[in-house]
Amino acid sequence: MEAGAGLVAGSHNRNELVVIRRDGESGPKPLQQLSGQICQICGDDVGLTVDGDLFVACNECAFPICRTCYEYERREGNQICPQCKTRFKRLKGCPRVTGDDEEDDVDDLEHEFEWEDNHDSQYMAEAMLIGHMSYGRQGDINTSRVVHPVLQVPLLTNGEMVDDIPPEQHALVPSFVGGGVKRIHPLPFPDHNLPAQPRSMDPSKDLAAYGYGSVAWKERMEIWKQKQEKLHTTRSNGGDKGWDNNENESDLPLMDEARQPLSRKLPIPSSKINPYRMIILIRLVVAGFFFHYRITNPARDAYPLWLISVICEIWFAISWILDQFPKWLPIERETYLDRLSLRYEKEGQPSQLASIDIFVSTVDPMKEPPLITANTVLSILAVDYPVEKVSCYVSDDGAAMLTFEALSETSEFAKKWVPFCKKFSIEPRAPEWYFQQKIDYLKDKVHPSFVKERRAMKREYEEFKVRINALVAKAQKVPEEGWTMQDGTPWPGNNVRDHPGMIQVFLGQSGGHDIDGNELPRLVYVSREKRPGFNHHKKAGAMNALVRVSSVLTNAPYLLNVDCDHYFNNSKAMREAMCFMMDPLVGKQVCYVQFPQRFDGIDWHDRYANRNIVFFDINMKGLDGIQGPIYVGTGCCFRRQALYGTDAPKKKKPPNRTCNCWPKWCFCCCCCTGSRKKKTAKAKKEKKKTSFKNAENGAPTYALEGIKEENGTDKQNLTSEQKLEKKFGQSPVFVASTLLENGGLLKGATPASLLKEAIHVISCGYEDKTDWGKEIGWIYGSVTEDILTGFKMHCHGWRSIYCIPSRPAFKGSAPLNLSDRLHQVLRWALGSVEIFLSKHCPLWYGYGGGLKSLERMSYINATIYPWTSIPLLAYCTLPAVCLLTGKFITPELSNVASLWFLSLFICIFATGILEMRWSGVAIDDWWRNEQFWVIGGVSSHLFAVFQGLLKVLAGIDTNFTVTSKAGDDEDFSELYTFKWTTLLIPPTTLLIVNFVGVVAGVSNAINNGYESWGPLFGKLFFSFWVIVHLYPFLKGLVGRQNRTPTIVIVWSILLASIFSLLWVRIDPFLPKSDGPLLEECGLDCN
Repeated sequence: MEAGAGLVAGSHNRNELVVIRRDGESGPKPLQQLSGQICQICGDDVGLTVDGDLFVACNECAFPICRTCYEYERREGNQICPQCKTRFKRLKGCPRVTGDDEEDDVDDLEHEFEWEDNHDSQYMAEAMLIGHMSYGRQGDINTSRVVHPVLQVPLLTNGEMVDDIPPEQHALVPSFVGGGVKRIHPLPFPDHNLPAQPRSMDPSKDLAAYGYGSVAWKERMEIWKQKQEKLHTTRSNGGDKGWDNNENESDLPLMDEARQPLSRKLPIPSSKINPYRMIILIRLVVAGFFFHYRITNPARDAYPLWLISVICEIWFAISWILDQFPKWLPIERETYLDRLSLRYEKEGQPSQLASIDIFVSTVDPMKEPPLITANTVLSILAVDYPVEKVSCYVSDDGAAMLTFEALSETSEFAKKWVPFCKKFSIEPRAPEWYFQQKIDYLKDKVHPSFVKERRAMKREYEEFKVRINALVAKAQKVPEEGWTMQDGTPWPGNNVRDHPGMIQVFLGQSGGHDIDGNELPRLVYVSREKRPGFNHHKKAGAMNALVRVSSVLTNAPYLLNVDCDHYFNNSKAMREAMCFMMDPLVGKQVCYVQFPQRFDGIDWHDRYANRNIVFFDINMKGLDGIQGPIYVGTGCCFRRQALYGTDAPKKKKPPNRTCNCWPKWCFCCCCCTGSRKKKTAKAKKEKKKTSFKNAENGAPTYALEGIKEENGTDKQNLTSEQKLEKKFGQSPVFVASTLLENGGLLKGATPASLLKEAIHVISCGYEDKTDWGKEIGWIYGSVTEDILTGFKMHCHGWRSIYCIPSRPAFKGSAPLNLSDRLHQVLRWALGSVEIFLSKHCPLWYGYGGGLKSLERMSYINATIYPWTSIPLLAYCTLPAVCLLTGKFITPELSNVASLWFLSLFICIFATGILEMRWSGVAIDDWWRNEQFWVIGGVSSHLFAVFQGLLKVLAGIDTNFTVTSKAGDDEDFSELYTFKWTTLLIPPTTLLIVNFVGVVAGVSNAINNGYESWGPLFGKLFFSFWVIVHLYPFLKGLVGRQNRTPTIVIVWSILLASIFSLLWVRIDPFLPKSDGPLLEECGLDCN
């Protein structure tokens, strides 16, 4: 299917297929050809000042910069001179910028707010400061050779002319390169054929400030050249076996490609991990003695409080064990991208890297802004990977014309953006975040046209943003007759719940070339068919539709899925994944490579633990040492065959050795007794498990019951067409593509047949009576389909890999305010409750497969953690009850009991400290995680438990809402925004109750005297533990401008008051009597 063929919409069930062509599409607009000469940044003339003098931007070193570059650097850059690193001062005629307030020596009210767009021709300066630069270029390629005389220009130091500086204090700087040839900056070495101009320098300043003394840089250049020459010699001669074994492994050339791994494990040093394991074992022993004391020494005067506290503590201990032991074997990994290139990208040969289909999912363009989706798509199209191997599929599950039009604009802008990214190797390759970076954009950008092209590209992107925002503004009001396309055809997706399937190829094959004529990756828009009465399974159903349509159109052996707000922050992320997938040693066993999630736009304090540092840098590293990390829904590269429900290939076992000293008849007699049982057991086992192919064969096998081997050989199993169609659906093209383990399209398939099948496989009824969502693809049955999908793969014996590149592979946006954050956590917890109450619960599912015990323990913890909210809520309420009643959960402590309590607290703190030590997690990130565990536990997790029970037991479904993604608002503008939600009531009530308890406890101690202060300290510590953990919630609740909803305060105070009044009225700890207690006083009243 070719790009520009039009939007293809149709329904297989209704036998409809329509091609809607777009008219009036303009071709690519070439970038403006800008040229200039003298300025050492852009090449334009330096020009004159408003007074007619030569324009000098920097009074420290007189580095030649034109007014345009000077004002741009002050306004958009880091406001420092590229040569001497001194801050630019405001010159006459130039507008003020931030930081100019303290510079009062220049008073220019006439030009105070004047912003010049200096594109007019300027006067040619006859005297230029050509002897004061270590960067620069001269002339254009087409300009003739010009001889520049050495000009006697006054030397500048700190803004003052000096003529009496000794010659030994002059810095020699290379002069212009003649010949009209462009010079690349920074200059790697001086041209000794040209005279060098001296310039003065301030003795009080460092030599490096004047661009002098680049010895370290020259040494790096020489080392790099030596490495390149050595590598070139090795690759030309086939390697040298006499290399020195003492050299660093990363610097060695690839001697034997077949034996060099593409990655390796980096175990945690024993000095860090062994103390961590020891303290875990010690903590187990101490916890045993602690619970022995707690159970054998109940609080007689507060038995209900004691019983509740012991039950809660036992549950917390079980949760800790489930969370702790999967972190027993943490590892890190290292990849070798150079080896990957040497092995699969040989010079003069086509690239042998595997093809990858990338999935981007979006639903509502009003909550997921099209500009964010466009940036994600642009970062995908500009990845550092062979373009013919990359295909991007965008799933629009909302069938929004806004998304379609925004993607059309994105495809046009990509023709300019992609060549710019690859020409200058910029990072990141999402324009919104690239242009937001406040960095020195001249650093490592040696191409002479970089600055001009960067400015031109930024102007193009600003125009692109204007067009996208205009589409968003237009989409706010939907016409009564619905949307209409450019040719007058009604938009097929006007009815979101009843529309045909739609496919549009924007880029790919013909028509997919950039402005330089180079091919671009494929870009395909997909919106699956939706009809009333069908269960479309939300995101999981959309991802399965992408699996099928991509298999028909491109059929890459690997898939990579990202959310619409997760852009490629590292253009080499796909190569990082291929270092594991294509590794001949470990690649065959890997089902997916998971990258950690990193986020932009989060405040420095991260009070709501949006970064999830503890999970991604501690828990996931621990799982990588067992069977691999769990799938987290985005930033993951899959093996397509693993998604088709295949079992992991078995490892070959060495042949069994038997003794030949016994006679044959004796050996037969010994074997006959158990042969019948062994054959029966083997037959049952083969019937229950999936049949496997020989490891040497290339075709996949499937977990189908009743599929028998032919002739009992080790050849590929022949499965009948009916069984395959029952498993994969009624599409012969798609079924045939599943048999191609290494991907690729079927021979003889025409574009028309592929187009018809692509519409067929995204029809709403295609998955009926198949294994989709049960054994194949993304698994249905939970709103957190990611955990369930990864769990099923691990049950098939696959392992996963956790890859943490030095530069984060992906970055996304996270909810800023507490309300959105709690709703996000609510959805995750609800999915875990659904899995716990389903047949796929790790407690009883998948035994006898390939799931390891510690990996199962981690999945059990991932599904039962919402249930911890019930004992957590009770435990956080106990301090207030103890303070109000004067009772406590423990009797008076003895010396031995105090020792166990103190030992347990020390072990808890030591575990956290050692965990941070081997993982590198900062203490503030660890503490924020602990705080939000309590905040989320008493709010989102609690509601998830009740919603999950209602959904599973009563059939009451609760629809989750898509989390709003960040837009172009002010930084952290929504950090203090509170939206009305019932999730805010439980933590607010806990805070009020504990504050009331503290006040009541202190008041009671003051009234009862000195002896009551001793027992009070334990209760106050217990209550302060709750308040400190809820502190981020409290700070947000009473934050900026008191934006807390009044209804939250009213309900919380009401519940706290009712609770307190009921406790006063019905106090189970006060002795009950029928009347007043009368005693004889001993006095004779008569």
